[in-house]
Amino acid sequence: MSSTTNSRQLPDMDRTTPEEDVTAEASPADTSDDTRLSTSVEEVEEVGEVEEVEEKEPVRDTGTASDKASEDEEKSEAEGKPASEEAPAAEEGEGSDKTPAVADGAVTEKAPAVEESVADSAAAANAPAADGTTVPDEDTSASDSPSEAASDRPDETPDEPVASRKWRDRHAVAVRNVGWAATALSLALVYFALLMPTDPDDFRPGMFLRIPVEAVLGAAVLIVLPRRPRIVVAVVAGAGLGLLTVLNFLDIGFNMFLGRGFNVVLDWVLFDDAQAYLKDTMGNGGAIGAVVAVVALVLIVLVVMTLAVLRLSNVMVRNRDAASRATMVVGTAWVVCAALGLQYSGPALAARTTVARVEDRVKRVQATLKDEAAFAKEAKKDAFGGTPGDQLLTDLRGKDVMIAFIESYGRSAIEDEATAAGVGATLDAKNEALTKAGYSAKSGWLTSATYGGSSWLGHSTFLSGLWINNQNRYRTVTAGEHLTITGAFQRTGAWRTVGIMPGIQKNWPEGKFYGLDDVYDSRELGYEGPKFSWSTMPDQYTLSAFERLEHGKKRDKPLMSEIILTSSHQPWAPLPKTIPWDQVGDGSVYEGIEKAGKDPSDVFYDSTKVKEEYGKSIEYSVNSLIDYVVKYGDKNTVLVFLGDHQPMAKVSGSNASRDVPVSIVAHDKSVLDKIDDWGWTDGIKPDQSAPVWKMDSFRDRFLTAYGSTPKR
Repeated sequence: MSSTTNSRQLPDMDRTTPEEDVTAEASPADTSDDTRLSTSVEEVEEVGEVEEVEEKEPVRDTGTASDKASEDEEKSEAEGKPASEEAPAAEEGEGSDKTPAVADGAVTEKAPAVEESVADSAAAANAPAADGTTVPDEDTSASDSPSEAASDRPDETPDEPVASRKWRDRHAVAVRNVGWAATALSLALVYFALLMPTDPDDFRPGMFLRIPVEAVLGAAVLIVLPRRPRIVVAVVAGAGLGLLTVLNFLDIGFNMFLGRGFNVVLDWVLFDDAQAYLKDTMGNGGAIGAVVAVVALVLIVLVVMTLAVLRLSNVMVRNRDAASRATMVVGTAWVVCAALGLQYSGPALAARTTVARVEDRVKRVQATLKDEAAFAKEAKKDAFGGTPGDQLLTDLRGKDVMIAFIESYGRSAIEDEATAAGVGATLDAKNEALTKAGYSAKSGWLTSATYGGSSWLGHSTFLSGLWINNQNRYRTVTAGEHLTITGAFQRTGAWRTVGIMPGIQKNWPEGKFYGLDDVYDSRELGYEGPKFSWSTMPDQYTLSAFERLEHGKKRDKPLMSEIILTSSHQPWAPLPKTIPWDQVGDGSVYEGIEKAGKDPSDVFYDSTKVKEEYGKSIEYSVNSLIDYVVKYGDKNTVLVFLGDHQPMAKVSGSNASRDVPVSIVAHDKSVLDKIDDWGWTDGIKPDQSAPVWKMDSFRDRFLTAYGSTPKR
C-alpha cells in the first residue's frame, strides 16, 4: 500500500497545527522533513518552550532545487519508496497553502523518525532560525541577569548559547543564589552612595537609617520607561552616581587635610602637589603605584555603580507589580516623615542628601566663577600701592628683619592637651633664653586663610594683605603688582631682600611678585644630607645655610629675609634633632639621625602617635629658630615668626579654629613700643585671651605701625 497520496480529499491525520505552517525555530537542514518539523513543534509547545504566536510565516526553503531533490531521494530510500513517487506530492505541496494529507500507513512507517526527532526538539527550538531570531527556553531558575532584561518585550528574545543555558539549568540553585547576592550588593552600593556623608565624623549608623528620595524617584522612572530608554537612563544615572561618589570621597579627603570640601573648579591643580608629596615620602615607584591605584579605583567605582543601577532596573522590570507597590509604600513613608519632620539620631529620616549635594556643588561653582571677577577688582585696590619708598617702614630703618613661617604651627600646638605640655615648655624655655640675651617679644593670634595645607595661601595672605583662600586668587594676586610686606622693604631701597625656600624644588617665578632680590631654593642651599619625608632638609640646616650665604656676610645695607621652615610638615616622621651649630656642616651628619628616626607609616596612621610627633616637630622648629637668633642675632635683629596654618584635622581636631600664633621679637625695645596698642601678650607664647585678627589685616597694621604712609 502506498504511503503517499495525491488526493486533497483525505483528512490530514498527521498535523495538529493550524492550516498555516508554523516555523519551528530550527536550522534550514531540518525544514525539509514536514513530519519531523510538526513533531518538534508539538514537543516544544508541550514543554512550554515557544510563546503563543498569532501569525507565522511558512518554513522557508533556503536550499537549491538540486539539494531538495537529493534530500527527497534520500528520504524516499529510507522509507522504502522510489523518489518518483514522492516528487509529485512535494511539488504539489510547494504551490499550496495546505500540506498533502498522509495516510495511516505513513504514520506507522515514520514513527521511528518521529521518536528520534523528539530528542532534538529542545535544541531545535533554541537554534537560530533563518531570520536570525531564537526561541528561548523558559528559565525556571529565576535568574535576574541583565541579559534577560528583554523579557518585558515579548517580541525580543535573548540570544544565549545553548551550552550556557544547559549549565544554568544544571546549577539552578547556585545561579539563583548568585543572582540574589548580586541584587542585594547592588542595592547596598546604591543606597550607600545616596546617603554617603562627606565628613569622616558623620559615618555613624543613624546617617544610613534614612529614606533617600532619590531612590524613590529613580525607581519610579525606571519602572515605567520602555526598554531602550530605561537602559540609557540607568547607565547615565549609574555613571552620575559613581561620579558623585568619587567627589564625595574627595570631599572626605579634603575635609581631613584642609578642613573644607573639594572645589571642582579650583582644586585640580592640587593633585600635582599631592603627587609631589607622595614622591617625596614614598619614592618615585611608590608614587606611580599610588597614582595608578587611585585611577583604577575611580574607574572601578564608575563601572560598578553603573552596573548596580542596571541590575536593579532589570530586577524591578521583571517584578514590575511588586516593585511598583514597594515604590509607592516607600514614597508614602518619605512624604509622611518629611511632613512630620521625623528624625533619628540627629538627621531627618526623609533624606534628600544627593540632591542637596548637587545643588551645593552648583552653587559653589557659580560662587567661584563670580569670585574670580570680584577679586580681580579687589586686588587692584591697595592703600599703600602708591606710597613712595621713602615713606615706607621708616621706623625700621637699619634693622635686620627676619620673617619666618613655621610649617603647621597652629593654635592646637599650644592648647591641645596632647601637645600643650611639650610645646608650652619649649616656648617658656626659649622665651627665657631670649630675655637673657636682651630680647623682648609680644604675641597674638591670626586666623589663617587656609587649613591643614596649601601653605602658600597663608604666606600670600599674610604678606599681601588680601584674603587668599584658593588657588585662583593666588594666581590672580601673584600675576599683579599688589604691594607685599617684603615688596615694601624692597621698594624703599634701604634693604637687601632675600628668600630662603627649602620647600621650593623648581623654578619659582612668584619671587618677583614678593619683591625678593634673590631666592635660595632647595637646590641652592648646598644640602648634602637625607630628606626627612617631605621636608628637604632640617630647619637647623636651613638657618645655618642662611647664615653662611647671607646673614653672616658683610653688607652695605641691612637684610630683610623671608624664611620658610619645613621640618614640622606632615607626616612628622622621621624628625631631625638639634645638634651643635658647628657640626651642621653640609648636612651629611643627618644620615644617622634620619635612619634612626621613626617610620612615617607607623606614626601617620596612629591618632595618638601622630599628635605626639607633631608636637615634637614644633618643638624642634621653635628651638632651631630661637637658638639661631640668640647665637647669631644682634641689637638690630627683628624677628617676626608665625605659623602658616593649623595642622590637618586628624591632629588639630575637626572643630579646630584656623588660628595660628604670631610673635614679634626685637632687641631694641622701641620696636615693640610701636605695637603696644595692639594688646598682644608679652613673650612668644600668646595668651588664650590675646586678640585674634584675620591674617590679611596684618600687612596694613604692620606698615602703619612702623611709619608707612597710606597712599593709593
